[in-house]
Amino acid sequence: MNVVRTTTTALMLLAVAGGVAPLSSQTYRPAFDPGSLDDTPAGRPNSVVVLGTPHLSQLSERFTPAMAEPVVDRLAAWHPDAIAVEETAGLVCDTMRRNPERSDADTIAAYCYDTAVAGAATGLDVPAANAEAERLLDQWPEVPAPALRRQLAATFLAAGEPASALVQWLRLPEGERIAADGLTPALTAQLEAQMGRRNETTLIAARVAAKSGLERVWSVDDQSGYQGKLNDPDAYGAALSAAWDNAATQRRIAQGTALEQQLDQPGGLLEMYRAYNAPSYAADAYDSDWGAALREPSPQAYGRRYVAYWETRNLRMVANIREVLGRKPGTRLIAIVGASHKAYYEAYLNQMRDVALEDVAPLLQ
Repeated sequence: MNVVRTTTTALMLLAVAGGVAPLSSQTYRPAFDPGSLDDTPAGRPNSVVVLGTPHLSQLSERFTPAMAEPVVDRLAAWHPDAIAVEETAGLVCDTMRRNPERSDADTIAAYCYDTAVAGAATGLDVPAANAEAERLLDQWPEVPAPALRRQLAATFLAAGEPASALVQWLRLPEGERIAADGLTPALTAQLEAQMGRRNETTLIAARVAAKSGLERVWSVDDQSGYQGKLNDPDAYGAALSAAWDNAATQRRIAQGTALEQQLDQPGGLLEMYRAYNAPSYAADAYDSDWGAALREPSPQAYGRRYVAYWETRNLRMVANIREVLGRKPGTRLIAIVGASHKAYYEAYLNQMRDVALEDVAPLLQ
């Protein structure tokens, strides 16, 4: 007789008979928990600061680009070696374009830079441009000539990395920001227009990178996850809207409104960053959004499908950050991401044995 099997069967029958559900996989805990280990890597650790940001493009006219300068100064004072941004990498977008069954045209248009003009100017498709950018940086001189910066900027545009192209543009003296060395008038116009955009990649990340002497930023967002075909998108949206109609959402809305009303006060944007990076923000964000979505009761499990998208995206974003850190162990990296991602970033990064998280709060004082 198999005693283990018989005992297990008896316990399950007893549980059912007593109205108690059998033990589920939720009670299992793995023996290996990398986040709980206290060993240390050889050499300088990788240090990561995660800055949760409001999406500056969504703020009211109270916000002006000059308000971002104190944030830039504080982040640059941390002396980062790398900056990660919530932009979709050109190589990821290239894959999305080649797989229309997984990525619809609207998603690509919303999250991917159109490389057509830059590709025609340089003669490089996205994979070739990425390889060329890597080649140029591998041979990068200590004091690059302006022509080389212009060449790299054009290559980054063809690679689908406009934020890194902007870093090169910012590092050029104003008199050298001209159409030459692969940068056509159309491409220089794109870079000039990009400088004026009200978003955190342009106003904060690229400027911190340029001020810190970096040559690029790292695009780590990933919108390539398969979300499935929605037979009824309106029903999906209605189900999530109903889930999000809760007290935690109302608290977040009230907080955001109050902070935005103070934006034009001295230090108003810094105060917003302090609030969005406070520990309490993470709990309210979860309760209002993904926790509520998990309990959404539609037969189609719309809420759970949404959470699957969200967790997959964050896992891939953090995996991309981890890859950047592996390029040069001992890197000091600032990850700038929408405030709702911050808690997921930190939770996943905290599992990595070669990542030391640092609190962003002191940098915002």
